[in-house]
Amino acid sequence: MWTTHYDVLVVGAGVAGSALAHALATLPGSKLRIALLEQSFVEPDRIVGEILQPGGVEALHELGLASCLENIDAMHVKGYCVLSGDQTVEIPYPETSQGRSFHHGRFITNVRDLARKSVGVDLIEATVTELIHCHFESKVIGVQAIQKEGAVEGDDGDKVTYFADLVVVADGCFSKFRSSIMGPTGVKPSTRSHFVALILEDAPLPLREYGTVVLVEGPGPVLLYQISKDETCMFVDVRSPIPSDLKAYLLTEIIPKLPIPLRCAAQSALTKNRLRGMPNSFLPATQQGACAGVLLLGDAWNMRHSLTGGGMTVALNDVLLLRSLLGNLPDLKDHAQTTRALRKWHWQRKPVASTVNIVSVVLHDLFSGHVLRKGCLQYLERGGDGPAALLTV
Repeated sequence: MWTTHYDVLVVGAGVAGSALAHALATLPGSKLRIALLEQSFVEPDRIVGEILQPGGVEALHELGLASCLENIDAMHVKGYCVLSGDQTVEIPYPETSQGRSFHHGRFITNVRDLARKSVGVDLIEATVTELIHCHFESKVIGVQAIQKEGAVEGDDGDKVTYFADLVVVADGCFSKFRSSIMGPTGVKPSTRSHFVALILEDAPLPLREYGTVVLVEGPGPVLLYQISKDETCMFVDVRSPIPSDLKAYLLTEIIPKLPIPLRCAAQSALTKNRLRGMPNSFLPATQQGACAGVLLLGDAWNMRHSLTGGGMTVALNDVLLLRSLLGNLPDLKDHAQTTRALRKWHWQRKPVASTVNIVSVVLHDLFSGHVLRKGCLQYLERGGDGPAALLTV
């Protein structure tokens, strides 16, 4: 068995984990050794994570990651267009704010590449199988992983032990380490609905550079984001129980209720492209620090409904705060100092995280309820721009 030691181990190279590795490594005078572990660094092919709200774009700039939006055909987003029957309501962002939409996999690949180029960061392809706990105190001191062939000397399937002063678990919404870190009484995620997604080609959206929300009668809302010059991702909110034949459900219950110009593009995509799904889960952030040497980050710790696309905004703002709080610690092995930093983080993040979390759930409930959404549309038509403004935090 092969072992090594790092200052920081990051489990999971999604947007949160990769951004944190880069953020800590690029602190002025940083001499940290950081390992970023991921099962595969092949470009991800998944849905959810196609929209970065203005607050997330701003955080990306502050972290020195703005170049991740280059060379991926990312589109500018100026706000939202809400459609309900014959009604169309434009909800622009404030004039100085702008979001971006893109292929999620291309964006993540760029963030990982910047992390790879950061001094002191090692990107390692390995499947983390367990956290290593200290025998004498409630403390995580490392992880055990199965190394991918060629990553280190040895045969494929070698078990490798990585020790670290601090382990950051950012392994996403299906985190397999959440319960062992937060304990058996920790809050478990609840699933509100599922998003089913299709990639449409040359879809005629009502407003250029605007996200589109279609309020269809009966089912939940349908979202459309242009993710490249020629492609648009359509997300359909499907409530439980999920229909056994999703294609038939979309053909009979969703596509006929879309605006006429979008129907042909959706029908064509349904015949050519595969459907992809993702649960819309809610997981409130609970205080960390009971177990020393480890923290949860990103969707592994805190989730909200994906309707607003605010997840990456929350994650990047979390990384901004952690960069400052952890970067100022003289010794990451000092449990008392780390616990105090995590408590500060828990409260400092609330203005952004709580706003995005609450707005996501409220808007989903509004847009899913026929009576409520009529009142919401009337409010927006009279000039109410609260939701779009809130997303710029």
